[in-house]
Amino acid sequence: MTSPGISIERVIQDMSRVDVSRLLGDELIETLRQLIASPPTDEALRQVANVLYGDNNPASMQEPVVRKIIIDSLSLEKARELADKLRLSSKGNPYRSLKKFDLAESVERTGALYSFFGITEDPAAQMLRKPALNEITPEYGLFSHQRDVALRTRSALGEPPHKVLVHMPTGAGKTRTAMHVVAHHLTELGPTVVCWLANSGELLEQAAEDFERSWRMLGDQPVTVYRFWGDRKVDLKDVRNGILVAGFAKMHAAYERNQNELIALGDRATLTVVDEAHQSIARTYRSIIETLCTKQPENQLLGLTATPGRTWDDIDADAELSEFFNNTKVTVNVPGYSDPVEFLISQGYLAKPTFRSVQFEGDLGLSAKELKAAETGVDVSADALEAISENGSRNFLIMQAIEDLLQRHSRIIVFGASVRHAHLITGLLAARGHDAKLVTGETPIARRERLIRQFKSDSPRPMVLCNFGVLTTGFDAPRTSAAVIARPTKSLVLYSQMVGRATRGPRAGGNETAEIVTVVDTTLPGFGSVAEAFKNWEDVWHEHS
Repeated sequence: MTSPGISIERVIQDMSRVDVSRLLGDELIETLRQLIASPPTDEALRQVANVLYGDNNPASMQEPVVRKIIIDSLSLEKARELADKLRLSSKGNPYRSLKKFDLAESVERTGALYSFFGITEDPAAQMLRKPALNEITPEYGLFSHQRDVALRTRSALGEPPHKVLVHMPTGAGKTRTAMHVVAHHLTELGPTVVCWLANSGELLEQAAEDFERSWRMLGDQPVTVYRFWGDRKVDLKDVRNGILVAGFAKMHAAYERNQNELIALGDRATLTVVDEAHQSIARTYRSIIETLCTKQPENQLLGLTATPGRTWDDIDADAELSEFFNNTKVTVNVPGYSDPVEFLISQGYLAKPTFRSVQFEGDLGLSAKELKAAETGVDVSADALEAISENGSRNFLIMQAIEDLLQRHSRIIVFGASVRHAHLITGLLAARGHDAKLVTGETPIARRERLIRQFKSDSPRPMVLCNFGVLTTGFDAPRTSAAVIARPTKSLVLYSQMVGRATRGPRAGGNETAEIVTVVDTTLPGFGSVAEAFKNWEDVWHEHS
């Protein structure tokens, strides 16, 4: 007889208050206590635990600490039953062998583990019957102003010295426009190599995913996406046809290790795209770009930015950047409008945003070394973001801001400072009775898509979608009218992408207005307003028409 297993919800229901508290963590419990001014009830804690780990959520098994707590909470009978199912020793103390089980050890036994707790994948959606007449809307199409930018960009890239920078404001579709240029390049010259360079794993993963999405619609041949950053390894000699999405740090290390290998890549890479291109003339960045772009005279260089100046007040540095891209810039250019943002808002492509900040002046718990690194580095480090995530007073302010927005908005997106932070905020919202959903890079694709479908639905119930690292681009939920940016960053591009998730205008199925709340940590370095950034540096650039 097949053993019945047990649901995660039932395990949580049978847990002691101590174990449920261990499951949720001290930060969540303490912040929750501050919010309700009294210890949360056992029922409230179990409700939060079910939101985070129940409902067919693989996270209950994927997170080692959580998995061990759940295993510890099983009855001896169920622990032995699970050990037998996984073909582990169930004699004596089965808990020990269960907690040592490695999910990477066996796909078959991992599937059996998930099955025991009732964790399954979503069923495939049924095909819809198509009508006799069906207007086709491109799934990766462009608006007229985006098509104009794409055409002028391709024209500029075709003229020596084949360098151009695309400058489009937040929410104008810069990445989508660039992907059309990349796809056209690959279809026209393929087999060939496109190099897409950026300085953070988050931006790189977004670019890789967006290319995969766009190529399914625009491509004409099989190509390879090479991911080359962090711990991802690629032999550059094998990069032959497709797009190499690479981090500057990884490329610089490869350059230092074997300069000839990168020079050889320049023979095959006919187009190099630089995200956050205002940083291109930094010494280490520039050496990589020039190695790729100067090997062959026809090699092309495309820069992307929402702010085409490298500094705020150094006109010489900005002029140097302009010269690096041959003083050639393509931006949204509409007759009758001097400001592209004015055009995009007036025509309903962008919502009219209201920006306000929540100032946190308390101690973030960062060491002097971490503060110095945040000031001098490219962006705030992952370790610093983790430390910031655990600050109860800061989280209390974030919760107040979200609950204030919930009085006016039905769909709110929250950008956490880390996976743990997004997890924590989701739990706090659930404990307060709000409909909160959690999506991170660790969320399985099927579950991510299901949660996003719920968020995009027409349900009148207000919803909050908390995330880290996955929804800054390629996320299309037109009802989203408010965003809380609780993740500190020095990247104007990343900040702009987060803002853009809530500023889709009515012409694009969105809203007339949007509200953006930014958590400002006064002890961390920041940057000026996005609107000011877009209007700076115009005097050192020439439009390409």
